[in-house]
Amino acid sequence: KREVKELHKVSASSNLVMMTNTTTKTRNTFLSYFVLFLLGFVVMDVGLGQNTTSNEIKVGVVLDLKTNFSKICLTSINMSLSDFYQTHPHYRTRLALHIRDSMEDIVEASVAAYDLIKKEQVSAIIGPRSSMQAEFMIKVANKFQVPTITFSATSPLLKSIDNPYFVRATIDDSFQVEAIAAIVKSFGWRSVVAIYVNNEIGKEIMHSLSDALEDVEVQRSAISQEASDDQILKELYKLKTEQTRAFVINMDASLGFRVLKKAREIGMMEEGYVWLLSNGMTHMMRDNGRSLETMQGLLGVRSYVPQSKEREDFSLRWKRKLEKENRTGDGTEPNVFALRAYDSVTALAMAVEKTNTKTYMKTYGSHLIEALSDIEFKGLAGEFKLINRQLESSTFEIINVVGDEERIVGSWTPSSGPVNAKSNKTTLFLGKRFGPVIWPGNSTVVPKGWEIPTTGKKIKVGVPVKKGFINYVEIKTDPISTVTTTTGYAIDIFEAALKKLPYSVIPQYYGYESPENNYNHLVQQLYEGKWDAVVGDITITANRSLYVDFTLPYSESGVSMVVPLRDSKNKNAWVFLQPWSLDLWVTTVCFFVVIGFVVWLLEHRVNTDFRGPPHHQIGTSFWFSFSTMNFAHREKVVSNLARFVVVVWCFVVLVLTQSYTANLTSFLTVQRLQPSATNVEDLIRNGESVGYQHGTFVRDFLRNLNFSETQLKPFASAEECDDLLSKGTWKGGIAAAFDEVAYLKDIVSHNCSKYAMVEPSFKTVGFEPSFKTAGFGFAFPKNSPMTKDVSIAILNVTQGKEMRRIENKWFNRVTSECPDPNSDLSSNRLSLSSFWGLFLIAGVASFLALLVFVALFLYEHRHTLCSNSEGSIWRKLKSLFRIFDEKDTRSHTFKSNAVHNVSSPITPCTPSPSNVQIRPLPRSMSLNREFEIRRACFSMSEERFRTQPKHDKQGESDIEFGAERQREVKQTQ
Repeated sequence: KREVKELHKVSASSNLVMMTNTTTKTRNTFLSYFVLFLLGFVVMDVGLGQNTTSNEIKVGVVLDLKTNFSKICLTSINMSLSDFYQTHPHYRTRLALHIRDSMEDIVEASVAAYDLIKKEQVSAIIGPRSSMQAEFMIKVANKFQVPTITFSATSPLLKSIDNPYFVRATIDDSFQVEAIAAIVKSFGWRSVVAIYVNNEIGKEIMHSLSDALEDVEVQRSAISQEASDDQILKELYKLKTEQTRAFVINMDASLGFRVLKKAREIGMMEEGYVWLLSNGMTHMMRDNGRSLETMQGLLGVRSYVPQSKEREDFSLRWKRKLEKENRTGDGTEPNVFALRAYDSVTALAMAVEKTNTKTYMKTYGSHLIEALSDIEFKGLAGEFKLINRQLESSTFEIINVVGDEERIVGSWTPSSGPVNAKSNKTTLFLGKRFGPVIWPGNSTVVPKGWEIPTTGKKIKVGVPVKKGFINYVEIKTDPISTVTTTTGYAIDIFEAALKKLPYSVIPQYYGYESPENNYNHLVQQLYEGKWDAVVGDITITANRSLYVDFTLPYSESGVSMVVPLRDSKNKNAWVFLQPWSLDLWVTTVCFFVVIGFVVWLLEHRVNTDFRGPPHHQIGTSFWFSFSTMNFAHREKVVSNLARFVVVVWCFVVLVLTQSYTANLTSFLTVQRLQPSATNVEDLIRNGESVGYQHGTFVRDFLRNLNFSETQLKPFASAEECDDLLSKGTWKGGIAAAFDEVAYLKDIVSHNCSKYAMVEPSFKTVGFEPSFKTAGFGFAFPKNSPMTKDVSIAILNVTQGKEMRRIENKWFNRVTSECPDPNSDLSSNRLSLSSFWGLFLIAGVASFLALLVFVALFLYEHRHTLCSNSEGSIWRKLKSLFRIFDEKDTRSHTFKSNAVHNVSSPITPCTPSPSNVQIRPLPRSMSLNREFEIRRACFSMSEERFRTQPKHDKQGESDIEFGAERQREVKQTQ
C-alpha cells in the first residue's frame, strides 16, 4: 500500500509536471502561430500593394557585352528599371529584360534580334550599340513590327521616316555639322580635312558637312574600322605633306582616339595644327579611364546636357554600384549615352503602361510606337521629346581640352550662332567668338589652318603664250638648253608679291597657248588641277570666278577706247565761242538784257540819259548793259539802287571776262590736239569701224553697244592696232580701238603724240553690268589658302615704290612728252555750273533793288491808289504808269541841272530892236495866281537866244515850272 501510495504520489507529481509543460507548450505554440500570422499578413499586404497580378512585357536588349561601353549602358538600363518601378509601384505592367550579345558583329546583331522576336516574343528591342548594326537590325524589326529603340546609333543614314518602327533616343550627327561649320568660319580657316570611317555610315556625314561648309574646301580622309596602326600612320603621313592643318574627326571613339595617339607620335599635335572632335568623340573622352594628356589643345562640340540634382544623385549611386562590382576602371562617371539609355528605358516603361496589354500581338507594336511618340518628361540627359520618333537638340557646347579639364569656351545655337562662354555675346572679330583657347603646342595664337607642304615648296604656274602685248607676259624656251624664261609686267608683280609672303614659294612656269587666244581655256586647265596658279593678264570676270579664285586686281579696271588726235589749231573760225558752253552763253546774254532793263527802270524818272523816244530808251538800255562788258559805259547812274545793281553786275562781268580770256588763251595756244571722236553714238551713227583685241570678251561688249558685225575689226598686238588707227575707216582701218584700260594705256604710252584714251559714257548706250571687269588678277584653285596671302602681298606691292619702278620698266610711264592719260581731252569748256553762284548774286541784287524801288514808288503815290476820284483800278494803274513815265521833278538831279544850265545874268541888258513880252498860260484853270511878265533879251550880235527866268525861293525856274504845269493841265483836260 505504501508503495502504491508512493506510486500515486509520484504519478500525481508527474501529471502535475506534465500539465505544467503542456500549458507552457500551448502558450509557445500560440505565440508562434500569432507571429507567423502577422508575418503572413504583412507579406500579403505587401504583395497586394505591389499588384501580384501585374503583366510582364518582354523587352530585348542587344549590346556588345564584351565592350566597356555596353557594360556601362547595361548598368544604366538596370538602374533605370529599378528606379522606375520603385517610384511607380502601382503600375500594372513590368518590363522583363532579355539580353543578347551582338559580339561586335553586324550579322550577329541581326540574328540576336531575330531570336528575341521569334523565341522570346519580345514587344520591343533596345539597342544595338553601333549604327552599322542598327541598319540591318532595324530591317528585321520592321518586318515583324517590333519597335527598336537606339540610344547610341547617331548616323544620319538611319532615318526614322523610312523606318516606321525605329526610334532614335539620341542626337543625329547631322545636327552638329552647323556647329562645326560655325567654328571653322569663325577662325577663318579656308580648308579642312575631314577624317571619317570608310563605310557608308561615315560617308553620309560628309555630305552634310560639305553642305554646311559651302565656302570652305573640305578634303576627305577615310580610314577603315579595322585599320592597323601602320595603316593609320601611312594616312597621317600623307596628310602631313599637304597644306591643310585643320582636321575634323568624326568616327567611332575607339578608332578616333587611336588616330589622335598616332598623330601625336609623328608631331601633328604641335603648334600650327587644329583638331576638332565631333559630338560622339567629345562625349567619350574619359571612357575607359582615358587620360586627356594626349589631347591637349583640341576643340570639340558636344550636345548640351543640363546639370540637375537627379543627375548628380544618379552619378553617385552609379559609382557606388561600380565599386561594389569591382569595376572602378570602367569610368569616373556615366557618359551621355549611359544617360540616354537610362531615359530610353524610362520612356519605354511609361509607353508600355499606356498601351493596352490585351492588344493583339500584330498591332501591339504600332500602338507602342504611338505611345512612345507622346512621351515627354525631363530625363537625366535633358528634355525627352520625340519629333518624328527622333530626339532633337539645338544647343551644342564648344569645349577646349586644357590640362586635365574640358573647358567650355562657347556654345552654338541655330538662332544666335557661336556665343562666347564668358561674355555670353557674339562678337564680330576673328577668333573672339569663343573664350581664350589653348591650341596644340600650348599656343595661344590662332593657327592659320594651313602651311606650305614640308616635301614641296615649288608650285606649278601656268602662263599664257601671247603673240601681242608681250610686255605683260612673255615665255621663251631656249632651243639648245631647253631652259624656259618668263618675263613681263605681270610676272614681275607676281614675283614681287611672292617675296612679301612670310614663307618661301618657288614658282615653276609652264606656257599654255589658248585656242583663239581665249583665256577661258587657260582658266579651265587650272580648274581641272593642271597647275597650282595661273599668272598673266587674266581678266577677273564673274563667270571665271565660279571655277577659280582670283586675287585682288593689280591693274586698273574697266573698258575704254583709244582714238587718234587731230590738230585743231587755226582750223576753226568759230574758236572764240569754244571757251564757253552754250548754256553759259545764253545765260550771260539774258542777264545783260535783264540788267539793262532793271537799270532803265531805276533811272528812267530821275536821269535824262534814259529818257526820250521809246527807241532811244531801248537802245540806251542795251548800250549801257552790254558796254559794261568792257567797262565802256558813259551814261551816268544817279540812283543809289541802280548804282548798287551796276556795282554787283560789274563784278560778275569782271569774273566772266577774265575767265573767258584765260580759257580762250588755252584754246588758241596750249590745246592744239583734240580727239577725233569722243562719243560712242557718233561712231555708230557715222558707220565708223572700231577695233578690239582678238580673243577677248570685248567683241561681245561692242555687239551689245549696237555695233554691227561689219564695223568690228580685230587686232592682235599694239603694233597692229597702231596700223589700223593710222589708216582710218576710209582706208580699211578703224576710227577707235576698244579694250581694257591696261591694254589701251600700253598703246598710248608708246604713241602718246598720236592717240588719246577717251572714256565714253557706256551706261547711256546699253551698257550691262555683266561686261564690267575688275582688272587683271592672278588665279588660284577654289579655296586655295594662297589667294588671301597673295592678295595682301599685291596691296603691299602696288602701294609702294616698287610698283612705279615696274610700270616704268614695261610701259615707259616717265616719258615727259606724253600727256596725262587721265586728262579729259573731250571738253575744256566753261559751263554754267562754274558760275551759277555769280548769276545768283546778280539776280538777287537786281530783284532786291526792284523791290525797294516799287515799294517806294507806291508809297509816294499812295494817294493815287487810295483816291476815290480816279475811278476803277485800271484807271488808277494807268495814272500810275503816266506818273512813272514823267520826270520826277522833285529829284535833286533835275534841281541841280536847272541851276547849272542857267546863264549868268546880263547887266545891263543890251537894248534890242524889239522887246518881247511873254505871258505864260496859267498853271491850272482853278488857280488864281498872277504870273509875272517874263522878259527875254535877245542879243542878235552873239546869235544867241538868252532867257532870263525868274526863280522862286526854292531855286526853281518859273519857266520850267510853268511848262510843267501847262502839261499837267493839258493831261487833266
